[in-house]
This record gives sequence, C-alpha cells and structure tokens, in this order.
Amino acid sequence: MKVKAVILTLLIISFIIPGVCAEKPLVVASISPLAEIVRELFGDSVEVVYIIPPGADPHQYQLTPEQIELIKKADVVVTANGHLPAEQKIKQLKEEGTINADVLFAEDYAKYGFRFLPERWYNNKNNPHGVWLDPHNALAIAKATTEALSERYPQNRELYEKQYEKFETKVLAIIEAYKALAENATAVIEMPSQQYALEWLGVKAVASIKPEEEVPAKDVDDMINMGQTVDIIAYSSQSPESLKNAALEFSQRIGKPLADITTSWIDKPYTEILIANSKAVIEALNLRTHAVPQTVKAENINEVYIILALVVGISLGMAIGVLIKK
Repeated sequence: MKVKAVILTLLIISFIIPGVCAEKPLVVASISPLAEIVRELFGDSVEVVYIIPPGADPHQYQLTPEQIELIKKADVVVTANGHLPAEQKIKQLKEEGTINADVLFAEDYAKYGFRFLPERWYNNKNNPHGVWLDPHNALAIAKATTEALSERYPQNRELYEKQYEKFETKVLAIIEAYKALAENATAVIEMPSQQYALEWLGVKAVASIKPEEEVPAKDVDDMINMGQTVDIIAYSSQSPESLKNAALEFSQRIGKPLADITTSWIDKPYTEILIANSKAVIEALNLRTHAVPQTVKAENINEVYIILALVVGISLGMAIGVLIKK
C-alpha cells in the first residue's frame, strides 16, 4: 500500500509542479534551417516547429492567425535575425506583450560570436541572408537557444548544456577539417545568402549576380571581365531557373568551376548540410587546376564533380570522422 501511495503522490506532483510534467518545451523557428539546428541540438528533448513553409517566399510571407496562436504557446522563438516580415511581426507581438516566449534575435546571438558579413556588392551593408550557413553563427544561435531554455527550465540546464557541447564538438570538428583548405580564394556568388557558406572557409565573395532581394539580377555580359579574376562561382541548384541558368552561363563563359550551395532545406541535420556545402566549395577550388573550357556543358561539369567527390569526400570524411570520435 505504501508503494502505491508514493507512486500516486509522484503522479500528483508531476501535474502540479511546473517543469516536472512530461510535456516537452516548444521551440518555434521562423525558417526550416533554424529548426534543423535546434532539432540536431536537442534531439527528442524538445518539440521544434517552423512557421514559413517550404516554397514560400520568406520575404513576403505573413503569419497566419493559427501560427500566432502557436507562437503564444512557445517557450523560445528562434529567428534568423529579425529582418523577415514574419520575424518583424513576432517582435511586435513580443513588445506588445501578446506572447511570453523568449524571442531570440541577432543581438542575442552576438553575445556568443554571431557576426554579419558586409555586402561588398551592395554598399557594404550587413548581409542578413543565410547567416546560419556560417558554422560560427550556427553555434551562436545554438548557444543562445540553450541559454534561453536553461533559464526557462533550470532543472534541465545540465541536460541542455551537455546537448550543446555534443553539437559544438561536431561543428568544430567540421570547421577543423575544412578551414585550411580554401584560404585566399575569391568567388562570385549567385545570391547574397551563399556568402556565409564561403567566407568562414577563406573564400571571399566579391560580387553577387543578384545583389539583393529588391534588386534585379545583373546581366552576365556586364560581369565577364570581373569574373575572369575570381576562382569559383557559387550557385544553388534549388534556385529559380532564370537565376540558376545565369550562374551556369556565367561559369561556362569565363571557364570557372561551380560550387552548388544549399541554403534552405528540411529534414536533414545541420551538420550534414555544412559538410555538403564545404565539400562543394573545396571540389570547385580543386577544379581550378583543370580550368573548365568555356564551351563545356553543365552536365560535363557535373561528371567531373562526381569523380572528384570520390577522392575528396573519402579523405575529408575520414578526417572528420577521426575528429568527431575524439
């Protein structure tokens, strides 16, 4: 009877005392890449959702009433940096007191090493696009989220901090494996977001085919002379056809190799995308010694990538594996 009484007491306590209940903390991310950082960071210990659906233009998307109700239930809200309309609305709701969640913006990440890069092709303003592609920024976002959850659930602080340390070890291992392989190189990027996938590696983005969201893409003819001086062209196979085709044409005409950069994704760990993007950059740089003929077709470029990936992927994969095990 005493055992049954103890069990009953514990069950009652779990319903009355905040933080002892089985319900998971809810983290709402504005976009899917941020959600994937949080998922990889905390695993099943938190519930993670994102609000801007795949395929929607994040620069136009507005929150629905249902999403506002969801955000009201959140413990922590993770934004890219606050520049998207949906993120600006969240900031407004927080300032009005409509939501009680801890809402994280760039200034919160800055405490842990987050940095903006300058758009050299657009008045040197801070580049707000794709900030999560820089692994140092991803760690800053992860650390700020860890601290916010730890303050909200102090009884779980040790768990959250251990989860952060594990995530940090993986990311730092990838940085260590790739950081010295692409120094003192330059690139033309297709869109500003790709800058963050390149510059932590040592590849300086000197121009962008599409300078900014509100600015039309540049004409390839106007970029030919400048393109001759760079090492690679960064683009995304997920880009709209017109923009992707402009990058492919540019690469073919100046004879410089392409690096395919993923900027947005779902259902894949952040570190998997970080490795894939880093490999793409290194493979493209290695192709510099075998300059792409200006008449080569895009499909032939891809064949060379496949062969090179077998060599580079094996050696770098082994290096990362050793570092992660340590």
